[in-house]
Amino acid sequence: MTGRLTSVNLAIVTTAPWAGDPSGRSGIDKRPNPGRILLRAGGVAGDFVGETAVHGGPDKAVYSYAREDAAWWSRELGREIPPGGFGENLSTEGIDLTGAVIGERWQVGTALLEVSQPRTPCRTFAGFWGVRDLIKRFTARATPGAYLRVLREGEVGAGDEVTVVHRPAHGVTIGETFRALNITPELLPRLLDVPELPEHIRERVIRRTAGAPR
Repeated sequence: MTGRLTSVNLAIVTTAPWAGDPSGRSGIDKRPNPGRILLRAGGVAGDFVGETAVHGGPDKAVYSYAREDAAWWSRELGREIPPGGFGENLSTEGIDLTGAVIGERWQVGTALLEVSQPRTPCRTFAGFWGVRDLIKRFTARATPGAYLRVLREGEVGAGDEVTVVHRPAHGVTIGETFRALNITPELLPRLLDVPELPEHIRERVIRRTAGAPR
């Protein structure tokens, strides 16, 4: 499977009452950058991450969102959503992010990335968009985009191919993981079969399924 990057987006630091960081600053407003950007194991060079307690780090080093899914939201809300409008570092096309398997690996530019987990919507996201019920609507739509680990650091830029070079046999997708955690708890036991699942999510699943038959 091959898609491409339509843009690589970096934060315009915003100070706003809806920003969840104690400093009142947020990096959710991201804009396309014309150059090539280094993806590091700890995050994207030149980007800003607020609320580091819940954003950033190795399991959330890079966030990607599909322009196909953004187009749905544009129609739903009746307004343009530009690249980076979801706070994503990588805007893609031609890759089914909701159908991406946890642990699948992407070759992009000179970087090697691994799909790690879906995004969970927060009040900062709703405040940035100015849509009061966005968390509810985003959860119901269940096209959350994908967080990525950086297995091999490298540079990426708009127009680079996104090539899936490995897909784990367990088959548990971003969409299934999101639904299990937010909508359909009966799916939770499936997540325990995913070795690439971030440890904090695994611990959460174990707590929620304690005593449940598998």
